[in-house]
Amino acid sequence: MQATALVHEAYLELIDVTNVDWQHRAHFFAVSAEIMRHILLDRARRRIAAKRGGSAERLSLDELPDLSGGRAAELIALDDALNTLGGIDARKARVVELRFFGGLSVEETAEVLAVSPETVMRDWKFARSWLHAELSNS
Repeated sequence: MQATALVHEAYLELIDVTNVDWQHRAHFFAVSAEIMRHILLDRARRRIAAKRGGSAERLSLDELPDLSGGRAAELIALDDALNTLGGIDARKARVVELRFFGGLSVEETAEVLAVSPETVMRDWKFARSWLHAELSNS
């Protein structure tokens, strides 16, 4: 999916959010990362459903998601693995969500989670290794 289209769709979701007490800039980015994750997963699931005979949605070339072939299945497998990791260690799963889907830096992620940047790096390294092993087994 084009980054611009993803940001625009996330913005539309964010303006519908009411009664949010934004704590700081990093809090806004954390919520945005979660929304972007869900947008990408919804598109991936629609793409897989369309391959199985679901109704195909027409998109312009600018909005066409980059979820061809196995990419949609990979994204869904990543989400499943992240949910499993979240059951084991929610903070490590949140680090992946903030860094991978939200594009936050180590420092911004540390601010959102109220931990040190070193803790974020440890969690990031562990989570990447764990996800790699988990996704290799599936």
